[in-house]
Amino acid sequence: MPPTESGTSSGSEEAFAHPREASPDDALDDTLDLHLPPEVTAMFSAEPITAEPITADPAGSPRAGFLLDDVADWGPATTHAGPFQLVPVRLDRDLSLISGWMNDPAVAAFWELAGPEEITAAHLRTQLDGDGRSVPCLGVLAGLPMSYWEVYRADLDPVARYYPARPHDTGLHLLIGGVADRGRGLGTALLRATADLVLDHRPQCGRVIAEPDLRNTPSVAAFLGAGFRYCDEIDLPGKRAALMVRDRAHRHLL
Repeated sequence: MPPTESGTSSGSEEAFAHPREASPDDALDDTLDLHLPPEVTAMFSAEPITAEPITADPAGSPRAGFLLDDVADWGPATTHAGPFQLVPVRLDRDLSLISGWMNDPAVAAFWELAGPEEITAAHLRTQLDGDGRSVPCLGVLAGLPMSYWEVYRADLDPVARYYPARPHDTGLHLLIGGVADRGRGLGTALLRATADLVLDHRPQCGRVIAEPDLRNTPSVAAFLGAGFRYCDEIDLPGKRAALMVRDRAHRHLL
């Protein structure tokens, strides 16, 4: 199961929680452990998609954009800090950068991916080699990569066992990489921009959801500031989480 924002001990709203809520032996540890329904898998027997894989990785699946409406093609969103865009991760290009962020103590406290690069690589490969229900991305602000995101199909994720999921619910996990980018309101602005990107480009998605660690009060506050509502508390493997929901129907009211 993916994360949300990285460390919070410093009081920074941008240090958010990690997606790994379970131990390696737990069946719910992996975002990709659920089976797709037959009507979905049948669609993969059609002619191959000719567009470039959203991972931009030669090892990535050419169908990686199917379940999330081609994240790679969403384009930028406007924020007060400049244009912001989700760029699907390419392992050969991005591993060192993301692994460095994972070794920041504020991030490691929630993501639990500190250590050699191979630890982060294994986490990324699980998604890159999967069926596309979770897409790892760099968050690029004004041309510079400064955050890590996972956009995932919450209705196809183990988290769906813990809340009343609806078809096409889309989840977000994130961390702000650089210390200089934390604590200045970017988390709220980027969460709002990214939720808007999801709703703009995924017409069948009625809700964007997240499940930050309940103890991570700056993260919860950032979601609230971005137009999410505090919907419930749920017990996930490894954490008690705040279920945050941003509804399409209310997006212009919050």
